[in-house]
Order: sequence, then C-alpha cells, then structure tokens
Amino acid sequence: MPITLLWAVDVYGRVYSLSTAGQRWERADDMLLELKRVTAGKDRCWGIGCDHHVYINITPSETSIRYREETYENQRWNPVDSFTDTLLPTDRWPWSDVTGMNPQPLHSFQLPSRSWEWEGDWYVDQSCGEPSQTGGWEYAVDFPANFSPDKKWNSCVRRRRWIRYRRYIAQGTWAKIPLDNPRKPPLPLCDISCGGWEMSDQSGRYPYLWGVSQQGQVWFREGIHPRVPEGSCWEEVEVPKEVAQLSAGPKDLLWALLWDGNLLVRTGLTLDSPTGTSWVEVESPVKEVEALHVAVGVSVVWVVTKDYKVWFRRGVNSHNPCGSGWISIGGEMMMVDVGLNDQVWAVGEDRGLYFRMGVTPSEPSGSGWIPVSAQWGNSKEVIPPRNDGEFSTRLTEASQGSVLSCTDSDSELGPADPQSSTNDTPVLEAAAPSVVPLGAADTPSPPPSTDETPSAPQQDAPKPFIPASDSFINSLVSDRDKTSTPQPSITEAPQEDGEELTTASVLLTPEAAGQDVPWMNVDLEGAGGARSTHSAQLSSSDAGAAATYALGALETTQGVGEEDGPVWTWISGGGCDVDAESQISWLSPTGPLTSSLSLTPVQSAAWSEQQQQEHREISRKPLERSNSVWVRKGSLRWWRDWKPQRWVDVGVALEQSTKPDGKKDSIFFVYYTQYDEKKYLHVFINEVTALVPVLRDCHYAFAVYTAQRTKQRWPLVLAAHSERDMNEWLSLLSDCCCECRGIMGPPSRHALWSTTSKGDIMVHEPSFSLETPGQTPACDLMFWRQVPGHLRCVESNSLGLVWGIGWDGTAWVYSGRFGHQPTEGGDGVEMHQQSDVRSVHVYENQRWNPMTGYTDKGLPTDRPMWSDESGLKECTKGNTHPPSPLWSWVSEWAVDFSVPGGTDNEGWQYAADFPVTFHGHKTIKDFVRRRRWTRKCKITLRGPWLQVPPIPLSDISVMPCLAQSRMEHVPVWALSDKGDVLCRLGVSPENPAGSSWLHVGTDQPFKSISIGGANQVWAIAKDGAVFYRGSVSPQNPAGECWYHIPSPLKQSLKQLSVGRTSVFAVDENGNLWYRQGLTPSYPQGSAWELISNNVTKVSVGPLDQVWVMADGVPGFPSETPGAVCHRLGVGPMQPKGQAWDYGIGGGWEHISVRGNSAEAPRPPHPPVGSPRSPLPQRPPAQVNGNAVGV
Repeated sequence: MPITLLWAVDVYGRVYSLSTAGQRWERADDMLLELKRVTAGKDRCWGIGCDHHVYINITPSETSIRYREETYENQRWNPVDSFTDTLLPTDRWPWSDVTGMNPQPLHSFQLPSRSWEWEGDWYVDQSCGEPSQTGGWEYAVDFPANFSPDKKWNSCVRRRRWIRYRRYIAQGTWAKIPLDNPRKPPLPLCDISCGGWEMSDQSGRYPYLWGVSQQGQVWFREGIHPRVPEGSCWEEVEVPKEVAQLSAGPKDLLWALLWDGNLLVRTGLTLDSPTGTSWVEVESPVKEVEALHVAVGVSVVWVVTKDYKVWFRRGVNSHNPCGSGWISIGGEMMMVDVGLNDQVWAVGEDRGLYFRMGVTPSEPSGSGWIPVSAQWGNSKEVIPPRNDGEFSTRLTEASQGSVLSCTDSDSELGPADPQSSTNDTPVLEAAAPSVVPLGAADTPSPPPSTDETPSAPQQDAPKPFIPASDSFINSLVSDRDKTSTPQPSITEAPQEDGEELTTASVLLTPEAAGQDVPWMNVDLEGAGGARSTHSAQLSSSDAGAAATYALGALETTQGVGEEDGPVWTWISGGGCDVDAESQISWLSPTGPLTSSLSLTPVQSAAWSEQQQQEHREISRKPLERSNSVWVRKGSLRWWRDWKPQRWVDVGVALEQSTKPDGKKDSIFFVYYTQYDEKKYLHVFINEVTALVPVLRDCHYAFAVYTAQRTKQRWPLVLAAHSERDMNEWLSLLSDCCCECRGIMGPPSRHALWSTTSKGDIMVHEPSFSLETPGQTPACDLMFWRQVPGHLRCVESNSLGLVWGIGWDGTAWVYSGRFGHQPTEGGDGVEMHQQSDVRSVHVYENQRWNPMTGYTDKGLPTDRPMWSDESGLKECTKGNTHPPSPLWSWVSEWAVDFSVPGGTDNEGWQYAADFPVTFHGHKTIKDFVRRRRWTRKCKITLRGPWLQVPPIPLSDISVMPCLAQSRMEHVPVWALSDKGDVLCRLGVSPENPAGSSWLHVGTDQPFKSISIGGANQVWAIAKDGAVFYRGSVSPQNPAGECWYHIPSPLKQSLKQLSVGRTSVFAVDENGNLWYRQGLTPSYPQGSAWELISNNVTKVSVGPLDQVWVMADGVPGFPSETPGAVCHRLGVGPMQPKGQAWDYGIGGGWEHISVRGNSAEAPRPPHPPVGSPRSPLPQRPPAQVNGNAVGV
C-alpha cells in the first residue's frame, strides 16, 4: 500500500499532516500559513487561506511536473532579402501561436507564478526533417496552408517552432494559486472540495475543484491538468439558492448544503460536462433540525445536522445520485469527510479526530467510531479525545478572553470584561463561540508574554449552539474585527524581496542607460510597465498571488495552545489510502466519545503587496532640420503616465517642413524638463491616427493616437488651459493630419461613423481595400477625425443620410453636404446649435453594525462611503464635477430610484458585502447598502446637426444600400424612449429629416431595431425576444405583422444589426451570434450560431461587413471598455468571417459601417494570403469565457 497523508486543520488555522507510515502529526513549517479548510485528493491537497486565497500542496514524487511552451517564428520570402520577418499587413504575426491568431514573441512568455521555473532557454524544434538541412523550418505557399520540411520553388512562407519547458518547483510546499487574469476572480471562498479523479479509467486522471463563495455562489476551477496543477480560471455554476458548503466525490457525485438547511444534488456530471446540468433539492434528514455539513464519496453521502447527529444516505449511486432515504448513525460529530475507498473521517464534538471502522463495499455505513491517536510534538504523548475539564483548565488568558458563550440563539454576545484583557486580541461578536488566534503567535518573532494562570472553570456551562464552522456571518464579523487591530499577515513573509526592488524605481541617467538610444526618447517598455503597475493597483489585483510558502523556510515557533495539542476544526482524508483491513498504528479504539466546548475557526484578512516597477527614460536633443517652419508654439500640460503619475507643464511645437516636391512633413514636439534635464517627445503627424477629446481630471484634455500607441493602448494625453486653446490645437493638428492624407471637406457618403463614451463624433474615410479580402489594412492604421457635435449613437447609409441620438434621447440628422470641396469661410457645412443632457451619478455607501445600525462608518478595508459605482474612487457630492468644463449643472442632487435591481422607498439597495449584486429589499444577511444620487448636466455647442422633434428615441436604423442605388424614400425605423416602434416617412437625400412618424403596433416595448437590405426589419423586445417584421415594402413601409424568432438557448439578446443578407446579434453576456439559413424565401432564418464573445455592439454594413465594439482588448485588462474591432475574412462563401482585428479603443461607445459600400467586386476566395489572425471555429456550446477573438 502506498504511503499517503491525512490532513487536518486546528482552530488557529495551523495545518497538519499524518502519514500512514508514520506515528506523529507533522505541522507545515511555514509559521505564517493559516488555512481555514483543506480538501485532499490523490497526490495533492487544496486549502483556503485566511487571506481568502486558495493554496495547493502537491505531494513530492520522482516524476517532475513539466509544461512545454511553444511559439512559431514566421517569415515570408521577398526577392530582395529572401526570407525575412517582414510580413505583409494581412499576414500573421512574426511570432505567433500555431494558428497565427495571437502574437507570441519570446519575451512575452512569463511564468504563471513563483511555483514554476524555466528549465532552459528557448530552442528550435528539430523534429522536422534533417536538422542540418532544414534548421527546423517548414515551408508552404502561404499562410495558412499545409507546411512541409521540403522547400519548393513556390514556397513563399516558412515557419519553425521554438520550445521551452518550465517545471513546477513547489512540490511539497503550500503554493498560492495565482489570481485569474484578465478575468475577474470569484468572491472570497468559504469552502472548497475536490473530486472527480476516478470519473475515468485512465491513469493519471486529474481532479476537479469546486468552491463556494461567501455569497452562496458555486464556482468550478477550470484547466486543472497533470501539467497544470493550479488550473487556469474559475467558472461560476448557477444555483437556485445560496449554498453554504459542498462536497465532491471521486466520481460523479456532488452534493451541496443550502443556507436553509436543505441539500442540493448536482446531476449530469460526466467527462464531457464536468459541471453537470441541473440541481435537485433534497430535504434535511430531520425537518425540525437543519443540516450542518455534508460529505460524499464514490457512492455514499454522510450528513451532520445541527444537533451533531450523523446521518447516512442509502441508495446513492451514479444512476440515482439523490438516494432513497436516511439512516441515523451513532456518535456526535462537528463535521465528516469521506476519503478514498469511501472511508469516513470526522471531527467530534470534543474537537478530536475520529475514523469510521468497518466501512466496506458491503457495509458502507461502517460499525463504529475510533479515535485517531497519533503522537504530537516532541514527546511521545498520544492525543486522546478531549473532555470539558481538560480543555477549560488549559486555556491561556488570551484565549479565555476570546471565548464567547451564549445561552440561546437570541442572546447578545460580547466580552465579559474587555478592560481585563492584557493584549490587543479583539473580541468577536458572533452567533457562535469563537477563538481569535494571536497574531504574534504565528510569526518568527518571540511571542509576547502571556499569563498562563488557569482561569476559573466554567460551571454548568450551557451547551452552545454551533453553526457551520465557516458560516457567512461569522466570516464577515471575524474579518471586521481582525482588521480593527494590526496583526501580521501572511503577505509580510516575502517583504525582503519588495525592499530590494525599491532601488529599481530610480530613473537612470542617459549615461547609465547607454548611448545607443532610439529616436523616441521615452522607453515605452518601461513606461508601459509602470502603466501596468498603476492599472493593477486600480483593479485591485493581487501582486502576491504567486507566492509560494516553502516548507522549512522559517524557524519553528510554538504557538498558543500548542503545548496541549491541536484543537481540531477540519479534517480531509481524500488523499489517505486506507480501508477496513489496513493496519495503521494510529487507528485504535481508546474509549467512548466525550463532549466539550466547541470552537469555530476565525478567518483572518491579509492584503497583497504592491508591485514595484522600474522605469528608464532616455533623453536626446531634437534633430536639426533645415528649411523648417514653426507653425505653432505654445504651452500645454502633459499626463506623465508612469510613476509618479501627474500632470507636467510642457512646451509644445508643431514643426512643418516642405520638401523639394512640394510635400509637407509635420512633427509635433513635446518639451519637458525632468531632474533639471531637458527632454522631449515627438510624433510624426503622418503617423497620427486619431485626436480624441478625453475626460481627465476636469481638464480640457485630448489624446493623440498613433498606430504604435494604439497597439500599446498608451496614447499621448495633453491638456490645454482653456477650451479655446484646446479647440485651436485640435483644429490645427486635425488640419495637418487631413492635409498629409489628402482628406478635405465634409465626410464622404461611405464614411464610417463612431461615437465615444464622452459623446464625441468620429468619422473614418474608408479605402476601397478596407473590405477586400487579402488587402484589408490593419485597424490600428485607420485615421479618425472629429465631427462637431455631441451624440450617443449615430447611423448612416451610402445615400448620405446620417441620423443620431443624443444622451437625452433627442434625434438629430446630419445637415452637412457630402463629397463637396470646402467653400469660402468653412467646409461647406452649415452649423446649428446643439445641446445634450446627461446624468452624473455618485453612490452613498453604508455598513451595518449592531450598535447603531446602518452608518457611514465602514471597515478600514471598505470602499469610501461616497464613491463611484465601482467603489475604487472616492466621489462625494461636493467634489464631483460635470464630465468636462464644457458641461454645466442644470439640476441639484437627488436620489435616483430608477437603479437596475430596484430600490426601497428611500432609494437604498442592499447586499451582503462589497462588491456583490445589490437588490432592492433588505434581508437578514445584508450588512451593507448603497443608494445612487444623480444630477443632470447640459452641454451646448454648434455642429452640423438639425433636431428632429418631438419624440425622444432610444434606437435608430437607416436602411443600408449599395453605392449605385437610387431610392425615392429611404426607410428609417426607430424606437422611442418608451419602447414604441416608429417608422419615419418622407426621408430622402433631399429631405433627410423626413416629414412624420408612423407608429407600428407591438404588444410589448422594444429595445433594439435594425432594417437591412430588401426591407428586412428585425427587432428585440425588452425581455430579449426577437421579432421579424413581415411584408415591409416601399408600398407598405410599416409592414403587416410581427413574427417571433426563437432566441439562442438560455440567452437574452440586447442588440442586433441587419446587413444585405446577414443578421448578427449581441446578447446580455457579450456574445456575438449569427443567424443561419437566411434566404429570400425564408427570411427569418433557421438557427443561431455563436461567433465570438466580449462584444458590446455590432454593425453590419451593406456589403455584409461586420464591425463591433469590443468590451476589452486581450492583454490589456485595465483598458477602458470599448474598442473598434473589424471582422476579417467575411465573404459570400464565409459570411461569418475568420478573425478579429483590433483598432482604436478605450472609451468608444458606438460604430456604424452601414454607409460603407465602397468596394470592388470580391472573388469567392481570397486571391492572396489570408487574415492575419485566423480564428478556429468554436462550437455553439461555448457561450461564456474570455475573449479569444474579440
């Protein structure tokens, strides 16, 4: 029989292991490690730390855990340089994955945590052909194609694979699982359970890990693999009620304990569906007594009720996971755990450990309980079961001061004499007796002196009522009290590393950095690292998520109560291989069970360390230029986006030089001084892709984008001292950008329109190759210019009709001319006064305490009592200003009752803690509340827009058409702010505003509408239902009736767009769907197919081109949501496209490509190349997940 381990945790969070071949409990040598619960499986053990992080301990073995990283080097042949890494714009990246979709340069590979180390350097995979002949290269005609080691006359591209191995080095130690990135990690977990490793007959099958958050949510750990023991990310599993605890068996059995004392059984657990399909509720063994704990094995279920009675569920198997009835088992236990071979372990009411003897396949309930009598400490003393007198007389004074007792569940709890305590140990106010561990007792420093005088024995102490050991209320209260007194946390151990990094924050001088410097005198990599550090702090990411606690790293120090042996609170035998016939020295009967005062473990809070990044800056004098003319000089403020982040006063200059052929080159310089040294930045105007006004600290600020800065998500942000200065600089720079690109006058009829979250209107003039497969330019090279005005969304078509909707619902129509040369005194655009109104919100937050109820006195770890919606930024009514100086207040602060989720009569929303989902009614478990205050502000400006009265709108759609189309009346459909469907009559290029609205009847309000080619009208109701309007024609513009279209399974759509022959929609979860089977005879289509995720809005053009607003950009989790994204590879034979190309982003709200019909006829197949990032087709079942394409 192999040597395996039994794991246990005491009330102080100390972790112990007991070997089947040994006789003594071994404590983890890490004195700072405190775990609340552990769950063991074969060769590993998981635990929840008092810092709410998950830890893993892999049993050491002769076979190391290795993982292979690989990337592909791609090259293309050209007649001048032969094979080089200079690829076509439509090619894949020079370094990419096997699909070419994701860029993977060698330096981009990082270790997932400190538990890994590189085994060696990168090397070329020589398994392709003869190494001396091929060098590892594979050749093909083009990307993507079938590669072979043979080079042929038509081999235009080649690739080779680079390999590097990393090894897991944390075996035998407790290693912290890194936080999910960029996905948001789950809320703090209160319980975990691993299982599922016997679901397959394959050897080396990896386990599954389940978790329960403090808010009752169930999570499943994905990506656990023999080569990836830590897993990759958490996936939430929906539950009908709030869960308190769960247990997973080695096979397909999973039971959960609800807060109301009943139980849930997960059905449908298979290899193909490891998270199951549905839940079935099972009542507690006794209706009058709620269940306290549940544990499952291969085909057994054990339950402990709140009167400490043990119950066995009979009839449980894979075909009937719910079982058929309950059997009462003798003994009084606090919790039970089912290990290997369905053997049962338990923590008794006396806090001793017990084993169920006689458990066999024929008698799964066993015959009796025997204690686990292993040796403890340096002596040969065997730990017997505890009794009341022994435990009560050996408590230290500090521990006695932390013990709470109660006579009934309604009694008020509190310290008997808080003044008599000689230490700073906080006293908890909980619904169950608790012991607070002394922080100094678990640190390497000498513990404080403690008076060990025995306290008076407790006489006639009533039997306390003890809920689950990690109940939700106890967790919150204990966390609150722990933070009130400074105590050592587990993140203090690696402090020396952090101190060594502090010297790296000093900026290097040019001499120290080297003389060979690039033309751009700012090290973008270093500054980018500082940006990532700042972003990580804003997103509250855990810098110490990869910390590993090695055994033997610290000197052993005896803690409080260790001289008496552990007071157990948790046991896990999932990795202990014993059975009824095993001869284990520490398993022997020693007498009857006893009962004593029960103690619940206390959670301690720990906060992460802050990351420190070094930044290097290189200065260089401006290049001397001849025949240059300074167009404009001035002073602005520049946002230095690395530590320390702040506004810096700078001098700016726009230099323009004229070449002999008459062409002009312009360079924009930014001059600044740092450490008494003059430095500068410069941007070539012909590389500028956008000039966007931004919201930044109430300044008149704007951002300058280039293709490189767009890829890095790091624009150059400048601010003027007044609105006039900002407008002048924006106008001057925009004119220079348009002049160098040959763009003159108003936008063309084929322009792409977009709006930012700030309300600015941006347009892009498309080229004929924008939608040509194989010749599509990259999105980050697109040039966007601003159109005066302020709108929330805008829609257009190729006849020159442009409609927009403001934030207040007002409809506007573009009044400018298209394609004309600029006239004297302007661009041929008639300007009108335009106004818009929007609301600014702040949140008032409060926390409940038992003395005063809800107050604005929160915990030190809470969000500010006045904050924004995220809670990361303090926002009071006094310091909150309009979005920019262009706005002015038009109302006073008032409570907002129209908050999603509902409110009570005073506008409050309630939740268990920050941050979770808030609701409009108070429950017994709600400890925090918030309410939203709103205030309206107004902006007034001039732009080429005419108001269309009188109905406020929420959505608008103009029918797209080809460039050669001629229409007397253009169909325009809209939705009012109340959800009514409207059709605009009399719209034409000569009368873009139309004449009147025609109401189209519906039986429910709508939230999205779109009209495509051939008068196809699709809409989405507010409940997510999809409808198609039949019989719409020029003769019958309103159609006749609505046809209901089934929505995607378990999804609610929120927005759609109809092109010439295709329909795309976005659901509430950010998934993009394509409607299959659309034909002229059956325009409703047949089914929905999932295309991608991470999408907020979609726009389908007259050529069926697809553009979306992506919620985020891979690799930039701190980027503000909203990025322009183009679907590549869309064609008649591939209407769904192949891959995504990212463009400008960071706060963009809407895009419309429905006016772009400027494209030459496309062949059925791309003649040259393929999309730069081909995306593998994914099955429709993959609804949720991170962005892989968008």
